[in-house]
Amino acid sequence: MGDDKISRRDFLGTSSVAATGVMAGGSTQPAVAQLAEDYVQPDFAVRTKALVTVLTRKNLVDQAAIDAVVDYYENTVGPHIGAQLVARSWVNPEFRGRLLDDMRAVARELGLTGVQGTDLVAVQNTPDVHNLVVCTLCSCYPWPILGLPPTWYKDTAYRARAVIDPRGVLREFGTDIPDNVEVKVWDSTAEVRYLVIPERPAGSEGMSEDELAALVTRDSMIGAEKLAPVA
Repeated sequence: MGDDKISRRDFLGTSSVAATGVMAGGSTQPAVAQLAEDYVQPDFAVRTKALVTVLTRKNLVDQAAIDAVVDYYENTVGPHIGAQLVARSWVNPEFRGRLLDDMRAVARELGLTGVQGTDLVAVQNTPDVHNLVVCTLCSCYPWPILGLPPTWYKDTAYRARAVIDPRGVLREFGTDIPDNVEVKVWDSTAEVRYLVIPERPAGSEGMSEDELAALVTRDSMIGAEKLAPVA
């Protein structure tokens, strides 16, 4: 990866105020732009753990209930579910066809949690097309197959810039899409959620379905990155 790649947290810090100005139809003043550049989001994981510790010591929350919620998002739903779907689509053309044709029906067949009432749609990356998912309204996201959305997905910067300059956003994430590749942006809603089937990495021939699933990342199933070749 190039030296110019920035982390998704850095992207949010340098883009949030600028994106707000774009959505409002105004320009970003230099002083405001500098504030955006210097801004770094707090570590929500650390703050959450500290809050849980305090509330547990005061007997205001049940640690067992918290553990149950964590277990639910780690095992019943989460990106490992989507990764298994992607891996199976790579090795089974018939399954891939059904997934692209009616993903919600496939999810129901497999007994996946939380798919009722939501139209799940799978889109496939190819050498000619790269797909990127965003929710411009709020943060609609296919949590039954990807778990909780990343912070950057919910941020105003991403929601605004992903539809205005998707190539630029992807480039800042470290994903450079050639000019001859079409970039399609899919806007999630409360009724329709999307899963990107990333291109199968070069060098993964002969790998088992489970081995392939381990290569799939959450961000690749949003379209925010491309999977690296297998060494």
